Amino acid sequence: MSHPALTPGAVAVITGGASGIGLAAAVKFAGLGLKVCIADLGGERLAEAGAAVAAASPEGAAGVMTAATDVGQEEQVRRLEQAVRERFGGTDVLMNNAGIQPGSGMFGPAGAWQRVLGVNLWGVIHGSQVFVPGMIERGRPGLVINTGSKQGITTPPGDPAYNVAKAGVKAFTEALQHELRNTPKAGISAHLLIPGFVFTGLTAKGRTEKPDAAWTPEQTVDFMLASLGKGDFYILCPDNDVPRSLDERRIAWAAGDIIENRPPLSRWHPDYAETFAAFVKGD
Repeated sequence: MSHPALTPGAVAVITGGASGIGLAAAVKFAGLGLKVCIADLGGERLAEAGAAVAAASPEGAAGVMTAATDVGQEEQVRRLEQAVRERFGGTDVLMNNAGIQPGSGMFGPAGAWQRVLGVNLWGVIHGSQVFVPGMIERGRPGLVINTGSKQGITTPPGDPAYNVAKAGVKAFTEALQHELRNTPKAGISAHLLIPGFVFTGLTAKGRTEKPDAAWTPEQTVDFMLASLGKGDFYILCPDNDVPRSLDERRIAWAAGDIIENRPPLSRWHPDYAETFAAFVKGD
């Protein structure tokens, strides 16, 4: 069973749609007969992505549009929404997927923090606040997918700006779904996509071949669609190295830091190394 919004003729907008998970989703949606808009930073890569999506669409280029958009800028997102409305009549599926991960330090440059938060968190907020009211007014089944991260749940050390942004995406998406399910006549659901290790430009780090541990973007999108068909809100994706059972133990331990009054990020604290290892094993 698929989500009722994923039907031929529906309109999907995907930010960060020129590569990785976003492009894989755009190609899949187009193959299902949806009209697709991919929004990303401009240039040759956006044109190439548009051609790939058009090749998968029964309507060809007529069923696809591209839009150069910086999702960190609200006015650009508003122009995107208007352009989709003018071209396709409105939006039924919104995938707030744009993300960057340049790396960050706790006391690193403020500009780097602002850029990461601007794209990864404010991009999701802008997309939802700009598109969703019109989706509700449209009166059709609708779907919002926000791309989060396991780093926004277990918040490992090493990239605090990214963790803060993705933790915000989790909290925002939970609040959005609560709002939607309590809005009369809103046939729209929101979902949090939590990818595992996926081989994309964001994670390649100079590698040209997919590591054995990683999933492909296409595997991730297939898992996402199956989860949407089951009505899952938290779409917690495994990969070839980390099964769901291990993710569950890591997430439970992170929550336990508060409940047990352990030091923050105790999973990486030497005093808790043996205890955490035993917890993962279920001892």
